[in-house]
Amino acid sequence: MTLVRAGILAALLVAAVCLQVAAFPHVSFDGVVPNLALLLVVAAALVRGPDFAATLGFFAGLAIDLAPPADHVAGRWALALVVVGYVAGRVRQDAGTSAGAAVITVAASSFIGTSLFALSGMLLHDPAVPATEALAVIPVAVVYDVLLTPFVLPLAMRLLRRIEPHRVAY
Repeated sequence: MTLVRAGILAALLVAAVCLQVAAFPHVSFDGVVPNLALLLVVAAALVRGPDFAATLGFFAGLAIDLAPPADHVAGRWALALVVVGYVAGRVRQDAGTSAGAAVITVAASSFIGTSLFALSGMLLHDPAVPATEALAVIPVAVVYDVLLTPFVLPLAMRLLRRIEPHRVAY
């Protein structure tokens, strides 16, 4: 990947994280906002495969972990999005063929990512969010991400294909 393409990808990631932490809290439901970074990682998984998506997931998760107003132990979203990128990338042959399969992949990825984030908080005894509240947001997060999928996923996949078309996984 050239430096220009890496810069475009970094700008896309920064834009997703900034929207997620700055703009979307105004439309939150019970404190839950759509996870644009997760949708970008899933799009990368469907276009480029598990290795690329897991790497992007690490940087996306780290950006969320460090972006203000982060109130949790750093690294939890990084771990969750690495796993999401890898798992979504492993099912890309099935999910890339239809819109329904892509939506199911997003739902499963959102469930996995949010669950890993909540469970890692319980394991680390993170005082910011009690365990019962962390587990209660999982269904809301999945629904929110699925509702945003038709607007974000096709655009993100198209952009990722254009950034480096010769590296698209088939």
